[in-house]
Amino acid sequence: MRAPLSLMHRIGFITWMALIALQCAWYAWLFPPQHLPMWLALAIAVIPLLLPLLALRNMHRALLWVGILSLFYFCHGVAESWSSAQERGPALLEVLLTLLLIGTLGAGVKRRPAAKAS
Repeated sequence: MRAPLSLMHRIGFITWMALIALQCAWYAWLFPPQHLPMWLALAIAVIPLLLPLLALRNMHRALLWVGILSLFYFCHGVAESWSSAQERGPALLEVLLTLLLIGTLGAGVKRRPAAKAS
């Protein structure tokens, strides 16, 4: 039996899906690549985010891996927001989503009670 997801993990999952939707909108609709086929740019942007969903049956572990992967997307968002004024909106949204994802995953961690000192 699987443990139900906590509220923080549900918010993390929704943020994960929003990050996938942002990548699809960014590279397919808002700013399609000029020097790459669109399908290749989408594959590079979206497949890493889909791998934990497809490979891991445990949602808690999949969210952990997405949190780790989202650090790359955070760096990408920061770099794009600095280098391209035209793409600053989606880039800052990407940064916001990754921070929300990492924050909710950190807030959802259950802490063990501290051991009493003798």
